Amino acid sequence: QVHLVESGAGLVQTGGSLRLSCAMSGRTLSMYVMGWFRQVPGKEREFVASISWGGGTIDYTASVKGRFTIYRDNAKNTAYLQMNSLKAEDTAVYYCAANRGILSSDESDYDYWGQGTQVTVSS
Repeated sequence: QVHLVESGAGLVQTGGSLRLSCAMSGRTLSMYVMGWFRQVPGKEREFVASISWGGGTIDYTASVKGRFTIYRDNAKNTAYLQMNSLKAEDTAVYYCAANRGILSSDESDYDYWGQGTQVTVSS
């Protein structure tokens, strides 16, 4: 059974940086496409970024391009989301997710989810 645990939650000022980590246990990370999503209370969960098995293909939602970087260390069984130049609108609960199939921005394509970690950006 795949188990995902996010860490790196925090409160940061506008323009600051945070790095989120997503540690996988139970399976080998290299077998999975990894994605990051986020959700604000009262709104649907939205796609942030995804990365292929080996890291060679990456996709971002337009609002984070140039500011966020998704990467993975398969040897450590961990995926990351480096967030720079944070804005108040980045405030959300961030979730990592895994799937054995395709690089996707659709949350229904993902089979396993972490519990979420809160990111708060103060203006």
